[in-house]
Amino acid sequence: MRISRAARSLRAIAALVLVLAVATCQREPLVVPTGDQVAEYYTSGSIVSVQMNGNVAELTVEQPAGQLRRGGSLWARVGPFIYLFTAPTQSVFTDFNGLAGVRVITKVGSAEVARALLTRDALNDFSWRRSLNINGLARRDGTRQPTLIEDLISWGEDHTEYAY
Repeated sequence: MRISRAARSLRAIAALVLVLAVATCQREPLVVPTGDQVAEYYTSGSIVSVQMNGNVAELTVEQPAGQLRRGGSLWARVGPFIYLFTAPTQSVFTDFNGLAGVRVITKVGSAEVARALLTRDALNDFSWRRSLNINGLARRDGTRQPTLIEDLISWGEDHTEYAY
């Protein structure tokens, strides 16, 4: 019995679909870090605590009161974004596929100043590079050029859930 060319093509397509279906079913298990594991990524002495809230890492950061006195609401608003748009945040997302987000809460004493949540899917490779660049410029030159801090705030507000 001779099989037609169309039938062979149909069988090949069916086999390909079956292989793709099996491949997509074999997903990696989701790995969620502990608070201690996340803390290892961040070396700033300003970080007071790191804990997990479900599958979201929460970093609490002490912001100096003098910084807010000098920089006012601009420095209050930029606080969480300084820590979110960093190589450590990008790395923790890469290393733990079950991590849904990173939230940074900035405080002065016991008073919360600001918070922002960056979700896993908020940035792609291109926007991560842009984030790191904007943050780097704001950190390096923001005191002399406050517009760079404003740029970081705008970027953060466009890519996170935030509250001041």
